[in-house]
Amino acid sequence: MALIQLNNVKRTFDVKGKQIRAVDDVTLAVEKGDIYGIVGYSGAGKSTLVRLLNGLELPTDGEVVVDGENISALSKKGLRDFRKNIGMIFQHFNLLWSRTVSENIQFPLELSGMKKAERVRRAEELMQLVGLEGRGDAYPSQLSGGQKQRVGIARALANNPKILLCDEATSALDPQTTDEVLDLLLDINQQLDLTIVLITHEMNVIRKICNKVAVMELGKVVEEGSVAEVFRNPQQEVTKRFVQQDLKPSEDPAEVLTEFIKENPNGTLLTLTFKDDNANEPVISQAIRQYDVDVNVVYGNIRQGKEGSFGTLTVLLTGDATAIRQATAFFSAQEVGVEVLHHG
Repeated sequence: MALIQLNNVKRTFDVKGKQIRAVDDVTLAVEKGDIYGIVGYSGAGKSTLVRLLNGLELPTDGEVVVDGENISALSKKGLRDFRKNIGMIFQHFNLLWSRTVSENIQFPLELSGMKKAERVRRAEELMQLVGLEGRGDAYPSQLSGGQKQRVGIARALANNPKILLCDEATSALDPQTTDEVLDLLLDINQQLDLTIVLITHEMNVIRKICNKVAVMELGKVVEEGSVAEVFRNPQQEVTKRFVQQDLKPSEDPAEVLTEFIKENPNGTLLTLTFKDDNANEPVISQAIRQYDVDVNVVYGNIRQGKEGSFGTLTVLLTGDATAIRQATAFFSAQEVGVEVLHHG
């Protein structure tokens, strides 16, 4: 049984007499140990969805079952106890500015009645885990954005939760700090066998650490699956936009293609799509050697993700027409996706 199971979940709000369906008939499953990404543009319903997972919102219809518990069926006390198994980190850190790093981490333990000596010991463990050794007496105002988010992560882990929810947890951070925080989350997932549900509008965040992804639009999950498969073969227009943004080349592809076709009217333009099991194989150099064709890279992007490498490469093949056909067939035989953009 999945650790998190949503069955036909709807969440409707009454706004000035009008019914707004923020989550619209969503069914999905998160397995233990997943880093499950939920991606969508602003207003897609993803933040409402994550609040359904910890009972901050209850479904208007459908079931939210977490670790075997139907959240809607829990009493108020049962809901409070249930939430101890779920940690949450936020975009803007939500730290207590009048408390030190150690005191911020201890705060949920204080609320649960843990003795001070045990709280202090647990806070020290967590500071070591998230890379904040020696910063226990510092205040949030003395920390960088990345350090503040590390405090938020440590605090979220204080009660040894089974699930960590991340609501746009890297959106306020610069790219380098984002990578550091993502590396930390990946490390925590592996060390603690912790299930992570990550809400974001940034596809590069999904690519770097998630193994599964659901794409939301207008309250619905319009596409889901393994990250590698969704990146290699996006089906919905909104998914294609997200993937294209992440794999966008530095130059305008249309302009580059036009220029190459003009300069090489007899060449053949191909877009090659690589999967995680062949992105690092030297298929282009093999084709050059075996079929005596010239291969000129036009543009492309190969990115590394948690599930392996994937991306696209657009190349110009010139040489004997038979050799070009053989090289094209060779690419397909190596399970590289081939799209012919222009025949010379």
